[in-house]
Amino acid sequence: MRDMFSTIAPRYDFVTRIFSYGMDRRWKRLGVEKAALAPNAVVLDLACGTGDFSQLVRQRLPQVRTVGVDLTEPMLRLARLRGLSGAVCGDAAALPFADGCFDCVAIGYGLRNFPDLDAALREIARVTRPGGLLLTLDFFLPRRPVLRTLYLAYLYAQGAFWGALLHASPRVYTYIPDSLRSFVSMEKFSSLLRNKGYERVEMRGYIFGGIGLHWAIKQTAPTS
Repeated sequence: MRDMFSTIAPRYDFVTRIFSYGMDRRWKRLGVEKAALAPNAVVLDLACGTGDFSQLVRQRLPQVRTVGVDLTEPMLRLARLRGLSGAVCGDAAALPFADGCFDCVAIGYGLRNFPDLDAALREIARVTRPGGLLLTLDFFLPRRPVLRTLYLAYLYAQGAFWGALLHASPRVYTYIPDSLRSFVSMEKFSSLLRNKGYERVEMRGYIFGGIGLHWAIKQTAPTS
């Protein structure tokens, strides 16, 4: 996975726009707007890639401090060029930060690539302060079987086409449908967040449930 993301890093933003019909930044911007972050917030951009999410946060609230984590050094180099000075190489399941040090954790298209989603969510909750926010944007499996089949076929065809065109390798971008086959729907992810101790979980879906935005608040006190 690390080698594959190193290969696609220079084209990552372009391909993200293609797969989202050019709507990717609008969805991320909506996520940031609804997050209603305080001007002095500290935000972790997890699986930050090229730092797109962090850039949108800083454009809206220049005083916000953003920290990026990604497994892939070529992605981090691009993120630093975008102004994400606090970008470090790290694993979502073993974050190098103290408990409760972030007001918000934002994840753009990273959830389904975590080898152990439960472990990653535990780490995310650990580094988020009580009452802090989890903001995610990702691909999800549509609930209806027919839509799910069509969506995966579409993603596979798109991935093969752009992989062949940009990298002379049809398999490069088919990691997206491959990673989705064992993933969940938006609704199941919302339930998972509630089971992990998040509250006020909100979601908004696009492309028949194939893309989802989630906002969730970490509980301020343990449930009884």
